[in-house]
Amino acid sequence: MNMMVKRKVPSLVDLCIRTAIDNVRYLGDVGETDINLLDHILPHCTVDQLMHIEKCTEERDLSEVTDKLWKKFYEKEFGVKSTNLVVERMKLKKVSFKWSKLYEAKLKDRDEAQKKSFDRIKQLYQKEDARKQSRQVKICTKVPPSSNKRCFYGGPGTSNLKSNLMKKAKVECLNSPEVKNLAAMKKQALQSRCIAPARKLGSFSGKDCASTSNLTKPMQRRL
Repeated sequence: MNMMVKRKVPSLVDLCIRTAIDNVRYLGDVGETDINLLDHILPHCTVDQLMHIEKCTEERDLSEVTDKLWKKFYEKEFGVKSTNLVVERMKLKKVSFKWSKLYEAKLKDRDEAQKKSFDRIKQLYQKEDARKQSRQVKICTKVPPSSNKRCFYGGPGTSNLKSNLMKKAKVECLNSPEVKNLAAMKKQALQSRCIAPARKLGSFSGKDCASTSNLTKPMQRRL
């Protein structure tokens, strides 16, 4: 026994809805479209697509279909807690606003808050950079004015300060081990030069004494 599987043939309306959903990014003015069809088509729109359709449809209010969609977008973007808070405030004040307007206002407030936060952080960074630059060592390239008199610091008393510094440097130089060793070496060299001539003089004096003794002997004989 063969079982016949019956398939439901899509109606023309279903085919139109499916085609509209597949090409929802191209939709614009839907003012003449049946509300029931829009109820099936518009839930497949993104935020930008839904906003574009509502702006293009100027002569018709689509909030009957889109208001619940905008509430879902609000809840998805800002959270369930924020959405419930808006609902409670509207009930408390006995007012009602379109969720599309609430979504735009909330988005604007968030962008402004973020901008203020970014500006505040930027100012803090600028202050910190200025503080770091102020603490850096700066090289002074300004040359002091020249004068005929040589002066290192300027003002009264600089000559005394200069002479004291020169005396101190001279004393330190004389007391240094290098200068003392050099003086000792010069002294030893001088002593060695004085000893050598003295030795030569001593050797010549012995011969002179012998010659004089020989000369005195004939003189004594003659006498």
